[in-house]
Parts: sequence; structure tokens; C-alpha cells
Amino acid sequence: MTGEFDLAGVYVHPLVITAILAFIAAEAIAWLLGRMRLYRFVWHRGLFDVALTILLWAGFASLLNGGNMAALFG
Repeated sequence: MTGEFDLAGVYVHPLVITAILAFIAAEAIAWLLGRMRLYRFVWHRGLFDVALTILLWAGFASLLNGGNMAALFG
């Protein structure tokens, strides 16, 4: 077992899958924030969106790792 996912013969690292899930979740949250007009409280929308994506990615990677955030960093 290599710890990678086999998608139609292509081995994909789990962090790539979590990055894609984080991007999709961040886009959904950004759409919701836009519809609720909450972006007016955000100083810089681009920085906020990048930070949201990174936080979601770390959270999904932590869940994939069994909830152990310390194992991600060392």
C-alpha cells in the first residue's frame, strides 16, 4: 500500500484530493458570503479567499490524517 489513490490508473496523492475539496468548499463559501453581502466587512477579498482556502485545506488534510494536526507539521 503506497497511501495514494488510484484513479483510472493514475496515482494521486491524498493532499491533491484535499486541495481540490478545499478549493470547491472555499468557492461555495465565497459564493454564500457574496450572496449575503458579508464581503463588505472584509478588507481585502483576495487575501481573505486565499486564507480561507488554506485553512480549509489544512482542516481537510487533518481529517484525512485522523484529526492529528501535529502530524502534518513534523
